[in-house]
Amino acid sequence: MRDETKCLHSGYTPKNAEPRVLPIVQSTTYYYDSAEDIGKVFDDPSVSLIYSRFENPTVMAVEEKIAALEGGLAAMCASSGQMASMLAILNLCNAGDSFISTSAIYGGTVNLFAHSLRKLGIECIFVDGDADEDEILAAFKPNTKAVFGETLANPALTVLDIEKMAKIAHSKNVPLIVDNTFPTPILCKPFQYGVDIIIHSTSKYMDGHALQVGGVIVDSGNFDWTKGDFPGLTQPDVTYHGITYTDTYGKLAYILKARMQLMRDFGAYPSAHAGFLLNLGLETLALRMERYCQSGLRVAEYFQASNKIESVRYPGLPGDKYYSLAQKYFKGASGVVTVNVKGGREAAMRFMDNLKIASNQVHVADIRTCVQHPASSTHRQLTDEQLTAAGVSPGTVRFSVGLEHIDDILEDIEQALR
Repeated sequence: MRDETKCLHSGYTPKNAEPRVLPIVQSTTYYYDSAEDIGKVFDDPSVSLIYSRFENPTVMAVEEKIAALEGGLAAMCASSGQMASMLAILNLCNAGDSFISTSAIYGGTVNLFAHSLRKLGIECIFVDGDADEDEILAAFKPNTKAVFGETLANPALTVLDIEKMAKIAHSKNVPLIVDNTFPTPILCKPFQYGVDIIIHSTSKYMDGHALQVGGVIVDSGNFDWTKGDFPGLTQPDVTYHGITYTDTYGKLAYILKARMQLMRDFGAYPSAHAGFLLNLGLETLALRMERYCQSGLRVAEYFQASNKIESVRYPGLPGDKYYSLAQKYFKGASGVVTVNVKGGREAAMRFMDNLKIASNQVHVADIRTCVQHPASSTHRQLTDEQLTAAGVSPGTVRFSVGLEHIDDILEDIEQALR
């Protein structure tokens, strides 16, 4: 099936006389015929459902749909994109380990990696994603377990050279993990370029309606964990009667360990209703992404022509630093445009306050046009050096184009700049 069809049909196929629309299975627990059956499930939770703290039929249907869209083997939803990022790393790293991340990533993820994970004894080594291979390779340590980056960075809108980073990671026998939130699987298929694990903040384009916070981890099933140093996957797990994930589950080792071990213990799993709402967003994802890309380019061109804008970042613009990489990896550049308003912080905030259709909010990738000032909100906790590395300045405005008529969006920008 093509993506447009997968958005509607993957994950859930009703049988005779069953509901045509994915039903909400609103239950915390599941029935078994015998105590022996329950015991077998606790020996191996992949046999069937146990508890909705880490698996639920509605959410699992959505997981299957997202895995199909990405071309992955399996997926696991989480309560937020931040939780997906954290679990993706914790599934590989223990205290005393390190991993590498590009510096141009979402500000909340920078904080998670640089501070919260450090408290758990896990070091994040930040590198410039545009650096050459030798410079990035020099950042590796003997305890480095993964490489992380964003396919299209938020809000810097830098484009990751996926094949380069995959080559670097695999030369060190570690996986490449990417956040594919902004392009979504409609615009970019990272697994085709050597990525091993994909995460998303499903709160953004996948949901699309600003209804439900969520995240997801998708496993390609392609990485051979036995060739690297991953004892959590290749040695017995005492919490499951000595199961060795690579021996027992093969290509599913990574994602099943994440569910059976981490999600079991942390319980950061979405509710059935959250899964239902996410599925509604996914059903129109392909259509919406096409519109976002069309309108995003028009808005970027408009900003570029304005004498009140210092600079525009949008990889869909010819002449943008990342245009060639965007042409290589993406089918479109999404609907997020980053601009630097002349006059700095005060001018940027005045521009935002004068918009009539576009709303000030702590969100992006919505069906409604919205704007945000990263330096005073999502990236407020970063140092000046970290702001610069993340591609943020005092006058930076993140403009997320919605599904309103493009002429109305452009007229709103015009009057606000005026």
